[in-house]
Amino acid sequence: MTDPSLPEVVRIASDLIRFDTSNYGGGNAKGEREAAQYVGAYLEELGLEVEYYEPIPRRTNVMARVPGRDRDKPALVVHGHLDVVPAMAEDWSVDPFAGLVQDGMLWGRGAVDMKNMNAMILTSVAEILRAGERPERDLVLAFFADEENGGVEGSALVVQNRPEWFEGATAAISEVGGYSITVDDRRAYLLQVGEKALIWIRLVAKGRAGHGSRLHDDNAVTKLAEAVAAIGRTRWPIRLTSTTRALLEGLSALSGRSVDDPDALASAAGPAEAFLRSSFRTTTNPTALTAGYKHNVIPERAEALIDVRVIPGTEDDVLAELQQIVGDEIIIETVVRDIGMETPFEGELVEAMVASIGRHDPGVPVIPYLLGAGTDNKALAYLGITGYGFAPLKLPADLDFTGMFHGVDERVPVDSLVFGQRVLTDLLRTY
Repeated sequence: MTDPSLPEVVRIASDLIRFDTSNYGGGNAKGEREAAQYVGAYLEELGLEVEYYEPIPRRTNVMARVPGRDRDKPALVVHGHLDVVPAMAEDWSVDPFAGLVQDGMLWGRGAVDMKNMNAMILTSVAEILRAGERPERDLVLAFFADEENGGVEGSALVVQNRPEWFEGATAAISEVGGYSITVDDRRAYLLQVGEKALIWIRLVAKGRAGHGSRLHDDNAVTKLAEAVAAIGRTRWPIRLTSTTRALLEGLSALSGRSVDDPDALASAAGPAEAFLRSSFRTTTNPTALTAGYKHNVIPERAEALIDVRVIPGTEDDVLAELQQIVGDEIIIETVVRDIGMETPFEGELVEAMVASIGRHDPGVPVIPYLLGAGTDNKALAYLGITGYGFAPLKLPADLDFTGMFHGVDERVPVDSLVFGQRVLTDLLRTY
């Protein structure tokens, strides 16, 4: 039972964490239906009409539309995902699915990615409606399944089969943006205006099966190991976009450091350094290996999974170079391929997001950045909806917030959630 004295945004986030919605990929997930029903019940209590869409049994998506004061204005999609990556409980200092509040923090899988934002969305809308008010324009509230597997069984199917949910919408906000970083003891907020392209590939090596005691030159495991090591050691060159150039200029203005060395400049951002450096270049990280079934049997096939995040517009070039790196004997299979996106740091919605932060943390700059990962904004882009990352959080300077995405002991300060809910409510009231 969540402590009733806690702020509502914290209580809702804690409740959501207690739904184990672990997504193992490949259609193997749990808990999404129950979490969606919880969200739907909350929205129904606010007097909203809720729709569910379950294209695959138990892969549940939920939506409600909040009528705005001016329905002639384009609608805004405010969305989140209900699934999380798995958590190995033995690696954590707390139960990852207990939704525990201690030391001023909310702990648990999803506290950062992204049940925190889901709670902020729900309670912001609740604050507006309970006050007898309406948002400035229609809000489409959507909560998706399967985001942690590229959205192929979630947002991608919703966009394909329920496009009417998003009728009249031109823009969207979601996760991984709006949070603060500290640059040489000065605070700034990052607003996400783009995402790298996502390509998940499988490497396949084939060889001759045989006894483990033999001299054996055609070993699939050896071939695969060499290919994986080659990819893992590849360091892709810096390739800046308009967004990352603007990011560097913003960091330079705060730190006084030169823009000529992006990696060195990113180091001024403390714990966020690695997150920012990944936005300057393509990354190719081996993540899984599968080969063999017995100690003394040489298998005829070995496989590896590689997570590839690509600077937008360079996807085909990267795939071609990867084939060169691993050699002709290795087969590259594309498992998931999704678009990259980049939009200018300008316009009415951007101005509104910047202004809402400014009203609650005056004088602190807001800087655009390119997300090295991906969100369900990719799916919405197929409907012509421009997506941004705006989950506003004012964070302690020493908290490695970005390092907790998919990490151990994921947690977010209670005060940050309260701040974020105030900022988001402000935005939804005024934009």
